[in-house]
Amino acid sequence: MSRQYETVIGLEVHVELATKTKIFCGCSTAFGGAPNTHTCPVCTGMPGSLPVLNKQVVEYAMAVGLATNCQIHQFCKFDRKNYFYPDNPQNYQISQLYLPICHDGGIEIETSAGKKVIGIHEIHMEEDAGKLIHDEWEDCTLVDYNRSGVPLIEIVSEPDMRSAEEVIAYLDKLRLIVQYLGASDCKLQEGSMRADVNLSVREAGAKEFGTRTEMKNLNSFKAIGRAIEGERARQIELLEEGKKVIQETRRWDDNKEYSYPMRSKEDAHDYRYFPDPDLVPVIISDEWLQEVRDRQPELRTEKLERYKKEFDIPAYDADILTGSKRLADLFEETTALCGKPKKVSNWLMGETLRLLKEEGKEPEDLSFTPQHLASLIELLDAGTINQTVAKEVFEKIYYEDVDPQVYVEEHGLKMVNDDNLLRTVVEGVIAANPQSVADYKGGKEKALGFLVGQTMKQMKGKANPGAVNKMLKELL
Repeated sequence: MSRQYETVIGLEVHVELATKTKIFCGCSTAFGGAPNTHTCPVCTGMPGSLPVLNKQVVEYAMAVGLATNCQIHQFCKFDRKNYFYPDNPQNYQISQLYLPICHDGGIEIETSAGKKVIGIHEIHMEEDAGKLIHDEWEDCTLVDYNRSGVPLIEIVSEPDMRSAEEVIAYLDKLRLIVQYLGASDCKLQEGSMRADVNLSVREAGAKEFGTRTEMKNLNSFKAIGRAIEGERARQIELLEEGKKVIQETRRWDDNKEYSYPMRSKEDAHDYRYFPDPDLVPVIISDEWLQEVRDRQPELRTEKLERYKKEFDIPAYDADILTGSKRLADLFEETTALCGKPKKVSNWLMGETLRLLKEEGKEPEDLSFTPQHLASLIELLDAGTINQTVAKEVFEKIYYEDVDPQVYVEEHGLKMVNDDNLLRTVVEGVIAANPQSVADYKGGKEKALGFLVGQTMKQMKGKANPGAVNKMLKELL
């Protein structure tokens, strides 16, 4: 009888905060930029330079803490984590070990197994390190310090997850909370959200945890899922062979679907933490905490409930729309302008998502304005343009954010509602296609479709297909 194993997973999620400047200096945090151009003596670790805390970082950390049901330490401070690595300019990282800003929280996830609360051990503020670039041609390594000093929060979960499905549900929920707060864009591919997976296995029913490994280099939900399955299988195989799992940090290679050891896992004492002597403690007054609490926006769960009550749209639509802060904002703002929630939802769920998929982009990248989408819906409803023209105009709105009214005027796309003109064209089409007329009279419905098509062609698509259909039937 083979043994049953249970997987135990905890996550450390790093989120790059959406501040304009770094955590301890005034340098830009913008992604990209030529190497080492967003730097100064502070974030390159020059001797004698002094850090000054960015207030916005503390507010974002508090906001995320409140949204994940954490307690806030109103007296917290920074510590130095000492380690020597080329991308770490001061040879220490400023972080929080002893008194992190948030602690003891949790969020509820929902998977095929039902609902479950995943505990959050703590959230702390820290600075990011620089980035190493390995140059294959020159056979050397270069350092870019643009990212050094970019503010991070690290969200440390309890080891409460038991499957890849739970991990993905937790990350998805966390990402949406942070995006809704505007604290980060959480783009895994740009590294503004990074997850390290701590995983161990144990025999089902065992009380003790097994030996855990930590996996790094996971930059998509799919990679995280594959890494969990791969590491679980690797550890079970070791245990089945009577071998031991070694506590270490491993790097996941998503192309080879294999992880390999990077270094043996350090414990906190290896970093020789001590309070940072250059930074005063952060004291959060009751008033400041209340201010941040009062500013908390409506999060996804509440939004979903409200959509079901307030707008006449299917639950499926509401689920997809609230799954992105940008889509939800576009939906609400456009609906406020035209008052037609179902039609707005149809355009966003249909054409918008289709074009995004074609481009391989995220809803966060959408740049058209709600005014222009609302205006398009009004034009279609008023019968000024037909569905075919509307789709063509929408593509222009999507790519160039054109004003549909101006565009329709300039390109002569308005529908022709002149019955006499239509009658003349239809009579011409009937006269020119005797075979189709005979087919239709002989009971072939398809022939009518052909005649409608010919009429629309003559009218350059600017007639109402319903009116054409009706006129043809009358004249036939």
